[in-house]
Amino acid sequence: MSEERLFTLRNPWFVWSVGGTLAIAIVAILIGFIWLPSASSAFGNLSLWARICGAAGVPSSWYSGNTTSRVPSEVVVLPPSGFVHPVMGEIGRGATIATQHCSMCHGVSGPPQITAPALAGQYEDVVYKELRDYQSGQRQSAVMQAIIAERSDQDLHDLAAYYASLARTPATEKTPAGVGPDANAVRLAMQGDPQRNIAPCAACHGQLDRKGAAPWLGGQSSVYLAAQLRAFASGERHNDINEQMRNVARQMTPEEIDSLAKYYAAMQ
Repeated sequence: MSEERLFTLRNPWFVWSVGGTLAIAIVAILIGFIWLPSASSAFGNLSLWARICGAAGVPSSWYSGNTTSRVPSEVVVLPPSGFVHPVMGEIGRGATIATQHCSMCHGVSGPPQITAPALAGQYEDVVYKELRDYQSGQRQSAVMQAIIAERSDQDLHDLAAYYASLARTPATEKTPAGVGPDANAVRLAMQGDPQRNIAPCAACHGQLDRKGAAPWLGGQSSVYLAAQLRAFASGERHNDINEQMRNVARQMTPEEIDSLAKYYAAMQ
C-alpha cells in the first residue's frame, strides 16, 4: 500500500485512528481540566474558570498592577567578606541603633507590636535585604523609610548582625490546649498545592529548606503575616524575588491566608 493511500480520508483505518485519538484527547481534557477541578475541594471557593486555570498551571487573570520600582530587589544579597562573621563591635553598634529607633515597634526589651515583625533571631540576610528595600523605595512604609533613609550601608549591616545574634522570642500566639493546627494550613505549609502552583511555604522559609532572603515566619503575629500575604496578593507589596510571593498569594483564598498566618504565629 502506498503512502498516498494510507494517509487519506478514503482509508477507514486512518480515519478511525485519527478520530479515536482526538476523541480520547478531548475526553481527557474535559476530565482533567474541567470535571476534576470543579469537583475538587482543594481550590476552596475559587470560580470554575480559576479552578480550570489552576489545573492548567496558568493564572486566571493577568496581573495589571504596579510592579515596577526605581530599584529592583536583589535576587541574592551577599554581605562583603568582612561581614560574614560579625564581630562584637558590629553587633554593639547595631544594638545602639536598634535601641534608639527600632525596639519600640519590633520588640526585644518588650513584645513587638502585632502590626510589626519580631526581628530577634531573624536571618541576617533577611533583615539587611528588607532594610535595603525600604531605603530604595522597593518596599513602602512611611515610618520605616523615614527612619532608614539616611543610614549608611554599614548601619544596615550592623542592625542585621545585631538582630541575627539574638535568640528568637517565644511565639506571639498559642493554640488552645487540646486543639491542633489547622490541617489545611499544615498541608499548604508543608506540601503546597501543585494544582494551583502553590509551593510549600516550608521549602523556602525553613523546616524543609531555606532560600536566601526568605524570612523565618514562626512566632510572628498572625495580624502582620496575614496583612503581608494580602499585600503580596494585591501587588501593594512587590519586593519579593522574581514575584514568588505574589504568584503564591494570588492563588490563596482569604480563609487560607488567615489559617496559614495563625499556624505560623503559634510556631516557635
